[in-house]
Amino acid sequence: MLKTVLSISGRPGLYRLVNRGKNMLIVESISTKKRTPAYAHDKVISLGDISIYTETDDVPLTDVLEAVKEKNGGQPVDIKAIGDDAAVREYFAEILPDFDRERVYTSDIKKLLTWY
Repeated sequence: MLKTVLSISGRPGLYRLVNRGKNMLIVESISTKKRTPAYAHDKVISLGDISIYTETDDVPLTDVLEAVKEKNGGQPVDIKAIGDDAAVREYFAEILPDFDRERVYTSDIKKLLTWY
C-alpha cells in the first residue's frame, strides 16, 4: 500500500498516485483530494522505498509506522505536545531504540510522525 503513497519535495502533505502520464504522474492530495500533476523534475519518493537508519541495519518505514501505531494505540501523534527536539528524539527512541542518532535528524522524525 505504501508504494502508491508519495511524498513530493517542496509540497506539503502526502499524495496518492492516481495515474501515469507522459513525463508526469497524476497525484491526489490525501488531505484535500485535489489532483495535480507531478513532473519529472519534481523529487517524488514512494513511502514504500523509505527506510530509517539504525546502528545495525535499515528498518523499512512500514515497520516503524507499525511501531508508532502500537505505541499510540492507533491514535494520532501530537508532536507539539511532545515538546522540544530532545523530547521528540527521546520519544522516537522508545519506538525505535537503536536508530542512528547521527544520521536521523529531528526534522525527519517530526515528518515521520506527521505522516503517521
